[in-house]
Amino acid sequence: MLDYEKLISQAKSCGFTEAGPLDVATLEFLPEVRDMCASDRCQSYGKNWACPPACGTLEEMREKVKGFSRGLLVQTVGQLEDDMDWEGMQQAAQDQAESFEKLHDLLLKEYPGLLAMGTGTCTRCKTCTYPEGKPCRFPEKLTYSMEACGLFVSKVCTDNGMKYNHGPNTVTYTACFLLE
Repeated sequence: MLDYEKLISQAKSCGFTEAGPLDVATLEFLPEVRDMCASDRCQSYGKNWACPPACGTLEEMREKVKGFSRGLLVQTVGQLEDDMDWEGMQQAAQDQAESFEKLHDLLLKEYPGLLAMGTGTCTRCKTCTYPEGKPCRFPEKLTYSMEACGLFVSKVCTDNGMKYNHGPNTVTYTACFLLE
């Protein structure tokens, strides 16, 4: 059984604003979310091991998740000057990525088989080997995008009792770790 008090404390010490329990049974792998990846708005489609098509089908994602029942949901909530505060959004995204990598490395020591789903594509390496046809350099640290897994992030939050919208002049970045 997970010690959520300890996990939440670890998450916050790594820099996350919010953290809470994740019930893996609430995860729905939706084709319409995965289809958004094909529009390539983030410019990672077909360019990263953690994104489609390299990350596998939704059925393969369901299989990867089958062995887990519990996890941790984490968020960085950035305060913005206004709705157009691009620098504030970028800073919050950078904070999320740094906190995620710290917590990921920390959790790997206790949960070596964890499955990490982050905010956007895996950025562990400056350049992914996927387009070159070479294997991932760090498969144990590969981070799938929640959206690439077909997860509607705001619904995952709501289904697990975590706010997704933190009010005006905020931006929220969400990720999760499946641990047991």
